Amino acid sequence: MSNITALGKEQHLALYRQMLEIRRTEEQLAKSHQAGLIPGACHTYVGEEAIATGVCAHLTHQDAVFSTHRGHGHALAKGVPPREVIAELFGRVTGCSRGRGGSMHLFSPEVGMMGTSGIVGPCILQATGAGYTSKLLNTGNVGVAFFGDGASNNGAFHEGLNLAAIYDLPVIFVCENNMYATEVAFSYATRNTEVAERARSYGMPGVAVDGNDVVAVYEAAAEAVKRARAGHGPTLIEGKTYRTRAHVEGMRDGGYRTQEEIDSWKARDPITTYRARLLEAGLVAEAEVNAVDEAVRVLVEEALEFAKNSPYPDPATVSRYIFSEASA
Repeated sequence: MSNITALGKEQHLALYRQMLEIRRTEEQLAKSHQAGLIPGACHTYVGEEAIATGVCAHLTHQDAVFSTHRGHGHALAKGVPPREVIAELFGRVTGCSRGRGGSMHLFSPEVGMMGTSGIVGPCILQATGAGYTSKLLNTGNVGVAFFGDGASNNGAFHEGLNLAAIYDLPVIFVCENNMYATEVAFSYATRNTEVAERARSYGMPGVAVDGNDVVAVYEAAAEAVKRARAGHGPTLIEGKTYRTRAHVEGMRDGGYRTQEEIDSWKARDPITTYRARLLEAGLVAEAEVNAVDEAVRVLVEEALEFAKNSPYPDPATVSRYIFSEASA
């Protein structure tokens, strides 16, 4: 377990708030999907909030993040407002992708959120490309790829890590090992389930952390980002975590995993355990975390109303954002 006394009160409250913002937004999206407000898929990040929060806490808007089909949490942690995420899933023009992308195509270059994708693995290569660009231009920025355990068996994993290693690129590879690729157990799909150990094959550091401990993720990411910005190359971080909802809203929750397993991971919830640790250690007052709870509740409620009241894209603009357009 990480040493939470290493961080100050303001940093703790910021990490707690970011995780809670992701959780409450995702819970609202799940309800909205059930109510028929979201066309298409909705993959929630519930249970994994500590990873996006701990990593993105060290990034600037100039750092490029590439994500997966389960990317709402990454977008929020990178700085996309909840209202733009919810509006995007509602298909409204005020969404971060102007209502054209939906759950799996969140894009906000203004904050360095360079896209999510339903295809498994390309984010690894895209982040490597961002790192290569940074090195060529000497910007000091880093590329970050968030991907699941399933992607670590994809050819893109080998290609991306190998290229980043031989060129000492400023890239952080973040594997969110939640034990299942859709409904296929990682233990069935590979002989070695320790993803961080694979880093040795590429000559880069591989760090395995408790992905439900936001401070542990924060500390591992701090070292990886520092190393990357200093020109010392990439790092592979494996956050061992668990999604406590179904793979995608509308699919079954169990059957391929036991209720006992789900319950055991719910007991290790990254938000409730962090809150309890902070209060027990006396690092924050209960009134302070309650104030964060209330602020996030209001934020998400307002975001929901914003999305509901936003218009759909004008059908006449259906061909927009397909080709590059010359500025006026």
